[in-house]
Amino acid sequence: MKPVIYKRTYRCGDTELTLGQRTLVMGILNITPDSFSDGGLWNEPEKAVEHALRMAADGADIIDIGGESTRPGHQPVSLEEELERVLPVIESIHRAAPHLPLSIDTYKAEVARQALLAGAHIINDVWGGKADPAMASVAAEADCPVILMHNRHDRNYTDFIMNMCEDLKESVHLAIHAGVKPERIILDPGIGFAKDQDENLKAMMALDTLAGLGYPLLLGTSRKKFIRTVLDLPPDDVLEGTAATVAFGLAQGCQFVRVHDVALIKRTVKMCDAMLYAAPPVVQE
Repeated sequence: MKPVIYKRTYRCGDTELTLGQRTLVMGILNITPDSFSDGGLWNEPEKAVEHALRMAADGADIIDIGGESTRPGHQPVSLEEELERVLPVIESIHRAAPHLPLSIDTYKAEVARQALLAGAHIINDVWGGKADPAMASVAAEADCPVILMHNRHDRNYTDFIMNMCEDLKESVHLAIHAGVKPERIILDPGIGFAKDQDENLKAMMALDTLAGLGYPLLLGTSRKKFIRTVLDLPPDDVLEGTAATVAFGLAQGCQFVRVHDVALIKRTVKMCDAMLYAAPPVVQE
């Protein structure tokens, strides 16, 4: 059965991102010293901008910029430090490539607000709008796309997939109640967050259910621990495993993928799209 595909157009400055014709690829740019696979590589603004432009040339539709690692056991950073990390990079990329859509990976509303003013276009919140009660209002005021990821402080699931759906619906309710337009909402199953190995695999098997909640789905599996565990390999040697999860996710209806290795995963996406869109997909406006 063909997956449900959502048709959307997102205005990012002078650029339009059209969903429903092909998969959109988001390149990861971590401005952090402690991210699990690329911490410290892009801390200098010049290197960060160079890497962002390289990912765009390799086929990234969006560059996702984060200033705080969210890996298990990470050290939280202050508002001021996060702003100091991300704002110069956002401003520099926006100057160098004003047409390039940028997202800000943060759960702090003030970081999101200032990042949007600096040139970002999309909010990517790993806490689904639940960590900072002002986040949804920032997204509503900016009228920008917002990615709401599944996350929680505990793993006290009673029915894992049903609870995931309930958690995501709560995030959607918070956003809409604050004034976010439904067509601006994108969901993320949060692979690797508040889930053990078995639960991550179960979530992957239920992506079609999550994609059926009424909103486009973004999949972020790149180099994640559940892949490294299966393959028994380090983070920089699991490209094939990431590609497998991307292909599996697209077949179930995911329409965005968030990845480190843009050039190679773009090939996977292009091949999947050729099959998925060979016949008219089931499109929902």
